[in-house]
Amino acid sequence: MREVVIVGSARTAGGKYGGTLQDVTAPQLGAVVIKEVIKRSGITPDVIDQTVLGNAWQAGIGPNPARIASVWGGIPADTPAVSVNVRCGSSIQALIFGAQAIKAGDVDTVMVGGIESTNQVPYGLAKARWGYRMGTGELLDLMHKDGFLCPLGGGLMGELTETLAGEKGITREEQDIFAAQSQNKAEVAFKEGKFKEEIAPVEVKGRKGKVTVFDFEEIYREGVTADSLAKLPPVFKRDGGTITAGNACALCDAAAAQVLMEREKARSLGLKPMALLRGYSFVGVDPKYFGLSPVKAIPAALKHAGLSLDDIELIELNEAFAAQYIACERELNLDRDKVNVHGGAIALGHPVAATGSKILTTLLYAMKQRDATLGLVSLCIGGGNGVAAVVERLN
Repeated sequence: MREVVIVGSARTAGGKYGGTLQDVTAPQLGAVVIKEVIKRSGITPDVIDQTVLGNAWQAGIGPNPARIASVWGGIPADTPAVSVNVRCGSSIQALIFGAQAIKAGDVDTVMVGGIESTNQVPYGLAKARWGYRMGTGELLDLMHKDGFLCPLGGGLMGELTETLAGEKGITREEQDIFAAQSQNKAEVAFKEGKFKEEIAPVEVKGRKGKVTVFDFEEIYREGVTADSLAKLPPVFKRDGGTITAGNACALCDAAAAQVLMEREKARSLGLKPMALLRGYSFVGVDPKYFGLSPVKAIPAALKHAGLSLDDIELIELNEAFAAQYIACERELNLDRDKVNVHGGAIALGHPVAATGSKILTTLLYAMKQRDATLGLVSLCIGGGNGVAAVVERLN
């Protein structure tokens, strides 16, 4: 049986909407993190057999953005690359595809990850190609149409989560308490330098030629309390709504990547892998209840790994919404002290296709810092899919 190890992992810091990374494209972010993870892995670019990267908002950034990022990142042009779009689960699905190729014996080494720029998502004129009659044409926000609106669930992600919160009896107060905890954990982690080792710096050229080295989290807020969040108005349901800008994930630009390698190949090269990929899952659920998909994905990944939830020491469960997290926590009986120990997407941002790879990177370094052996990542996905992966730390 061919085993898959992670020999290197890195991520950029999260750029806020309208922030430092607003003029940097997703492939450019990908190139930065690819170069960094190759360096951290202790390999040369020609060792990589293929690249698989997730990218959700692809409009206007060029064909097959994974290929662009791969070549710009220094991987040889004769190494193939493919882009994956499973929305929020894209980079974990990229990891699964890479692992499956290695296990099948097709390749030995795969660059996997995700790239995303919310700031670069364009607007569109759907009928402009064939001409408009006199009058006003509809301008489409492709971030909204290709990201937040689910034709299968029949509404926006936030609207569907409001329904979930109502059905599960999840209160506004519970959501604000959880959101404040996420912000507070991220604040502590940043101030204590917990993220420093995992971040790949991005050099950003300003309009006057000045270069800024972006290697810091610019989304989380200091001093957040549940009381301060309680003052925010609901977004998706005016009367009786519970979801606000404060207890939902923040928009984010980021890239993250891992080098996957067949274990014996890593040994032959004298490498010291970070982790063994023990198991993974890709599942489907009713699109209206997309937020509950980790409830199905996590047990499936644990079964694949031959483990139970009690074996897992640290968990990264993406915080699309506080209500979605709380619903999963209740169903799975999660220990909150084990989950998102350095804060989650509510505080640090959700760069959609890059998020899985981003939180996997955070998990791997948190496991190192806390001397943990077994960890798990999982994400819900708009449209009714879900992903999870289980890792075992090796050094």
